[in-house]
Amino acid sequence: MTRPDPALSIRVADECFEDYILNSEFSFTVSGYAQAQVGQRVAQWPVERVEPYSKNYGIDAQEFSHYRQGADSAVLVAWLDERAVGHIILSTHWNGFAHVDELAVDASARRSGVARSLLEVAQFWSRKRNLPGIMLETQNNNLAACKLYERCGYVVGGVDHLLYRAIDPGSREMAIFWYLIFDQAESHQPE
Repeated sequence: MTRPDPALSIRVADECFEDYILNSEFSFTVSGYAQAQVGQRVAQWPVERVEPYSKNYGIDAQEFSHYRQGADSAVLVAWLDERAVGHIILSTHWNGFAHVDELAVDASARRSGVARSLLEVAQFWSRKRNLPGIMLETQNNNLAACKLYERCGYVVGGVDHLLYRAIDPGSREMAIFWYLIFDQAESHQPE
């Protein structure tokens, strides 16, 4: 007898959020640094290949604790059956867009639709507040995330080559700013 696929649900973060963060694996493998190009598809970006290594930005459950009570913010957790496997932290940015402050999926649950489902809930949350769209930022070393955002209809609005230089003057990481403008998103047809 085969076990059915686990049921995915998205819920508001509760008192279990800290335990979930502590017991999850959010690192990812870096295999290259892309030269992000506004107006070009991710597959067309030149990539400087590197010896693969594991990257973890370190997620602090307390960093966004005030978002859980805010009227203009939310912390949502994805569950596969009764196991927390991902989260998204949303807020209303100063420019009026919804802002994805953080999106992460436990390594054991990747490629199972969790991130896409969290982004769909972010759209619902944003539309309910009559916001014009969603923005988020990722890095040029996280190509899997870039491809996901592109598949979900986001477009690159800008690239910042200097954002991470104060942390590491020799960093090759670039910030890539992605936008989902709802007028455009409604006419977006997946390939």
